Amino acid sequence: MTPVRHIFVTTIPEHLEQGVIYVSVPYATVAHLCACGCGQEVNLPLSPTDWALVYDGETISLYPSVGNWSLPCQSHYYIRNDAVVWAKAWTKQRIAQGRQTDQRRKQRFFERWSKREP
Repeated sequence: MTPVRHIFVTTIPEHLEQGVIYVSVPYATVAHLCACGCGQEVNLPLSPTDWALVYDGETISLYPSVGNWSLPCQSHYYIRNDAVVWAKAWTKQRIAQGRQTDQRRKQRFFERWSKREP
């Protein structure tokens, strides 16, 4: 596990610091530099169909894992209690399956949402 620290901000700063997780509640966004050290910025939307943030009063955790499949490094990790926990790398086939699963889950969510009573 690699320790990180979190900072609650209104807007995400222009320049991010390695090892810092920036959380913008007003914009429902989490940003950080990739945990592998490649320097790429990672932006995670907080929503019922994307990532969830848990703040226990001291640390943050993000669910589900962070899979940087669009980055050259393709790093995969969890953020748990202000620490990076490395996860297994995914094959191209597993990445494609994960993307399809995410797309179906989002489609089901929005179909249910659109049928709600006003």
